Amino acid sequence: MGDGRPRILLAKPGLDGHDRGLKVIAYGLRDAGAEVIYLGLRRTVAQILDAAIDEDVDVIGVSILSGAHLALGRNLLAGRDERGVGDLPVVFGGTIPGRDADELRSLGAADVFGVGSELTEVIAAILRVAAHEVTAT
Repeated sequence: MGDGRPRILLAKPGLDGHDRGLKVIAYGLRDAGAEVIYLGLRRTVAQILDAAIDEDVDVIGVSILSGAHLALGRNLLAGRDERGVGDLPVVFGGTIPGRDADELRSLGAADVFGVGSELTEVIAAILRVAAHEVTAT
């Protein structure tokens, strides 16, 4: 939109039906000055990528609690590359074990936030990613 605020797309891919945590992140980002595009529940990887490209976002954030984070993450990161937006950062959150977080980072995730991550730290990290100040931690 040209107003200098980071544009962050948030979504729940797959069949996971719980989005309370992602809504907390959305409100935190909004309160920190970001523009949040919230796609909601049960989005496909294609829908997430289409919206990210259409909305010209700075970051894609997905929350996965279903245990499908590696499969969905691989598809999302590969799809991003296939569509020519491989430099668009993607952050993941949810019930993601440390070894899987490391694998997501090795596949190209900008950051991964597991259960118990502090809200202020998550918001600050996503904003740094949006500003291209950092990549994976």
